[in-house]
Amino acid sequence: MMFSASEVARCRDDFPALLRQAGGEPLAFLDGPAGSQVPRQVIDAVAGYYRTCNANTHGAFVTSRESDGMLQAARATVAAFLGAPSWREISFGANMTTLNFALAHALGREMQPGDEVVITELDHEANRGPWLGLRELGMRVREVALLPNGRLDADDMRRQVTERTRLVAIGYSSNALGTVNDVPLARDLARAAGARLLVDAVHYAPHFPLDVVALDADFLLCSAYKFYGPHVGILYARPGLLERLRTDRLRTQEEAAPYRIETGTLNHAAIAGVKAAVEYIASWGEGDTLRQRVVSAMTAISAHEHDLASFYWENATRLPGVAGWGPDFSSRRRAPTVSITIAGVRPEAAAAALGERGVLVWDGDFYAARAIEVLGLTEGGGVLRAGFSMYNTRSEVERLLAGVAALAGR
Repeated sequence: MMFSASEVARCRDDFPALLRQAGGEPLAFLDGPAGSQVPRQVIDAVAGYYRTCNANTHGAFVTSRESDGMLQAARATVAAFLGAPSWREISFGANMTTLNFALAHALGREMQPGDEVVITELDHEANRGPWLGLRELGMRVREVALLPNGRLDADDMRRQVTERTRLVAIGYSSNALGTVNDVPLARDLARAAGARLLVDAVHYAPHFPLDVVALDADFLLCSAYKFYGPHVGILYARPGLLERLRTDRLRTQEEAAPYRIETGTLNHAAIAGVKAAVEYIASWGEGDTLRQRVVSAMTAISAHEHDLASFYWENATRLPGVAGWGPDFSSRRRAPTVSITIAGVRPEAAAAALGERGVLVWDGDFYAARAIEVLGLTEGGGVLRAGFSMYNTRSEVERLLAGVAALAGR
């Protein structure tokens, strides 16, 4: 199916924030990589939970039982979104970073001094910092090099994974450059070394269908606030794996997966919103099952977002003094996230000027600090980043291009 202009127009009616204006101009939300806007169906689900069944779990009364049922249904819905076979493989947390620190603590307990973890120079700090912290326990952390073209060095990845490797932690897609990494190569290298594979899909999940079974990852993390939901972290763990880890857990916490890594009471209302966000995405797809509708919708939305991003990349990089960072759009395997620099204009000044036009974009390193350092962009303030979501339009991209052209002196 196609996600046509008429469908985008109908979709935009679902997002109350898109009605906002500043200085007489409607706001163009091109800041999706930092968090998408939320449809009223998700807002209603969060409010509905508070209105009807706000209660803690495992009680002997109706609202508690309804909370139990909602949480299990939310896990099943997220499992369909990720292609996981069972709701028992889906854990929730405050955010991806917190879940990843919890995994690092647990995996660190079963490693020995001298064991190795492989990370990359391209990753968000949320998939670097937790693993770098294991050096305090005597583990060695090796880094896969980032090339000037915004891609990871595949030959270096082969060198970094050794017989001492116990974990390969890699981002599926870069939130700074839009690069989609060669996760199958990382998986094959990890398997050959007898190591586990952890995939940070925070920036990939909003833009492409996911299939954790085909990916063959041991762990996969993402965040619902990137795909039209509330701020909730999500962890997929391979069946049987979570139970074997010594997680940070109170003795009162359930020992089985998926609860084993969840500390304290979860944000039930937000999780109701996560369920609604996946169902909202699926409502734009076709098929007999929720999974089929999710894949159908994500495939169509991905094509729409790619068209907007490639149009912006092609036109922005033609402007004098404008440089694009990351892979070009010759392949569809690229996230719809475009980072540029404008000669003589610092990114924070460019973002502020665009903001005055009602065009909302980000500047800086977006917590992908190592990648920005390697590319030599830190002292200049990083990059100017625009990201495209299902509700964005060609006219919004044209407004962005007009603003960039003005900054570039055209």
